[in-house]
Amino acid sequence: MAQIRIARRVLTECIAAMAFPILLLSILVAPVSAPVAAEMDRSRARWCGVETMPLKPSDHSWAQWVAPRLRSRSMWRTDLPVFVTAVLLSALSLLVAFFGFIGAAALVFSPVFWLFGIAAQVGPFTPESVRETLLAMPAGIVLGAVTTTVLTGTSFLRDLLLRTFSRSRDPDLLAKLEELRTSRASLTAAFEFERQRIERDLHDGAQQELVAVVMRLGMLEATATAAAADQERIVRLARQAQAHAERALERLRDTVRDIHPRELSDLGLIAAIRELAARSPLRVELNSTGDDAQISSPTATAVYFTVSEALTNISKHAGVGSARIDLRCATTDVHVRVHDDGVGGARIYAGSGLAGLRERMRSVGGNLEILSPPSGGTLVVASAPSQPPW
Repeated sequence: MAQIRIARRVLTECIAAMAFPILLLSILVAPVSAPVAAEMDRSRARWCGVETMPLKPSDHSWAQWVAPRLRSRSMWRTDLPVFVTAVLLSALSLLVAFFGFIGAAALVFSPVFWLFGIAAQVGPFTPESVRETLLAMPAGIVLGAVTTTVLTGTSFLRDLLLRTFSRSRDPDLLAKLEELRTSRASLTAAFEFERQRIERDLHDGAQQELVAVVMRLGMLEATATAAAADQERIVRLARQAQAHAERALERLRDTVRDIHPRELSDLGLIAAIRELAARSPLRVELNSTGDDAQISSPTATAVYFTVSEALTNISKHAGVGSARIDLRCATTDVHVRVHDDGVGGARIYAGSGLAGLRERMRSVGGNLEILSPPSGGTLVVASAPSQPPW
């Protein structure tokens, strides 16, 4: 694992060295380039195993995120210093990687060059015999190791400066921390609401049916043990007990489906939503693209219940008999849109089912939005990365 992280650091420094001309030119459009460079440096740090928080929302484009970022104090306190550091350290990495690795390669392959009549010069050293070319090989290996060490140290220096500049009370970081705290509290409340719903469904549904089954079986036993057994009554009680047992089983299946649908685990997100649309009392038009094989179970569950709640709300409140679902699955993310042409005016308020679903989407790194003007229909838009950030 340590070797992999070192290899990643050396690779990122080589990429930074090659990107130095681009960074140098991006100074001309600073400070616009500063937030982009800083966010890419945070991504580099995460790839190298450093815990850093991404500031760009996954469902925002660069233009959507950079524009408000330029108006914040965080850009001057954090992004601009990180950008300047990236330019300077990329220049250092360019010099070290270019002369270090090229020199190391020239020394290691000196015997090969000598066979073709080429004396590979590295600095002041120029081999003049086969013996000197052979002695140059271990020197090349040492130079390569030193170059790797220097580049690794440069990468650690980037991390140190990134953390130093981010330690200031960045308003964006504080706002995101507060959002996470609020989301955690809302998610806890949503889970408690869901637990109470399951408990109520079990109490009012399957439990009542099972109590009726027990009563019928007791009556059946009393009738069967009577001196003059009434065969017709026994058959009627048995059928009633069987009917109650079947209803209890059906209600248990409905409750389990509401917790986690079996088709979602067995068939995947697209097939599960297709089954959901088929069971809906609405006429649902489903348009799905992509492959759901890379979507994690938490993300697929969040998207599934978002669609389920949206269809339920349409059938209850929209006043229409049809809906449209647009589902796009990719290797990196998933997007779903549920649209109806109903009365509109839907809102997300505390304690509502949609509020709980929004927190569920946020828990997997996604988001949920509603566009519902009065008399203009309702559009529910949800998006999330295929793999949760945690």
